[in-house]
Amino acid sequence: MNIAIEIIYLIASIFFIFGIKKLGSPKTARKGNLYSSIGMLLAIVVTLSDQHVLTFEWIIIGGVIGSLIGAVLALKIKMTGMPQMVGLLNGFGGGASLFVALSEFYKISPIIPINTGIAIILSLLIGSITFTGSLIAFGKLQGIVTGKVVKYPLQHPFNLLLFILVIGAGVYLLMNPGNVTLVLIITFVSLVLGVLLVLSIGGADMPVAISLLNSYSGIAASTTGFILENNVLIIAGALVGASGIILTLIMCRGMNRSLMNVVLGGWADAGSSDGVSTDQGPKCDVKSVDAEELAMILEVASSVIIVPGYGMAVAQAQHAVRELMLALEAKGINVRFAIHPVAGRMPGHMNVLLAEANVDYEKLFALEDINNDFANTDVVIVIGANDVVNPAARHDKSSPIYGMPILNVDYAKTVVINKRSMNPGYAGIDNELFFGDNSLMFFGDAKDAMGKLTSEIKNL
Repeated sequence: MNIAIEIIYLIASIFFIFGIKKLGSPKTARKGNLYSSIGMLLAIVVTLSDQHVLTFEWIIIGGVIGSLIGAVLALKIKMTGMPQMVGLLNGFGGGASLFVALSEFYKISPIIPINTGIAIILSLLIGSITFTGSLIAFGKLQGIVTGKVVKYPLQHPFNLLLFILVIGAGVYLLMNPGNVTLVLIITFVSLVLGVLLVLSIGGADMPVAISLLNSYSGIAASTTGFILENNVLIIAGALVGASGIILTLIMCRGMNRSLMNVVLGGWADAGSSDGVSTDQGPKCDVKSVDAEELAMILEVASSVIIVPGYGMAVAQAQHAVRELMLALEAKGINVRFAIHPVAGRMPGHMNVLLAEANVDYEKLFALEDINNDFANTDVVIVIGANDVVNPAARHDKSSPIYGMPILNVDYAKTVVINKRSMNPGYAGIDNELFFGDNSLMFFGDAKDAMGKLTSEIKNL
């Protein structure tokens, strides 16, 4: 029976691997989700066939309660709240690993093999950091916790001291495996460490933080697999952990930042603007345009690139943007979308929103694939994006975003920026793009503004 279980676990792992592979492209992402779901179903069914688990009554009760909670969250959450949802799910994964490690400790203590003891300590540490860190990330994204970088005297030495305390307590626990107090100390300090580490990360770095926490949750699951001696959990957790780290590094490269710089606290001014100001007018001397004037500019254009940002997500304007795309294409205009790797508040945020609005994935282009085309583009429409299109990143060495790869929208013949106000982005700095000779500000809520513009284009 054990051999049959391990073989099915191996098959489930293959489904996981192919599932992650398929998630690499929007065209095959749904199939990737299906493959991964089949793998997880196989793993769950085989695990339940093992009589060492809890009674089926408790399993059914837990499954029903969890399914109801998940269904309610899935139905009620808006697409604009997806980053917060992902943050919570990361936390749930870390919390699950934490509780499994605690339960296994109480189950087998005081006789704990050295390898199991190491796995328990790692699960407590990583699971706790993931749990509380994800809750703080959720709070920052939801506006419950400040989006600014939180710093205090001796911050990094204090965090290092807490980490050393956990490691020291873990080593002592391996020598005294029945010491319950040490387990509680490790858990409590790790929970505090998770809060302090993510508090120091600003709102602008939340996409990286979410990706990193996702990796932590996978690593925590993998270490829990060693505790339970469950191979499929080890493999699945390792896959999530590795893919999460790779994605995190890609995100860091997209901001020209090191992972250590993000983790230890990035831009001090990040999060100083909430991005949802109700001020409808310009605060500086910029050129503005209304829907009718902009429609006439677009009428003579042959190519348009749309650059979506967090402002589109806040206004829930993705469907209005699609209608604009269709109206422009009806006029014979070539329309494409330029997606910066850190646009929005989670990896792939803009892609998810546009996919929900049924925008063809073949119209979505990554920074490296479209950046050279801006110089040959008639009109670029920036919707709610800010720091990812700021030319200061290329030349202003005093700017906190200096060196960050940006979308070269200012190279286009005409740049139209749709924002509610002149407020800066999460980096807390003014955007040079707004004052460019070829730039026009199109003030207003993204959903309303795109709707008015579409109507004007159709009336031409």
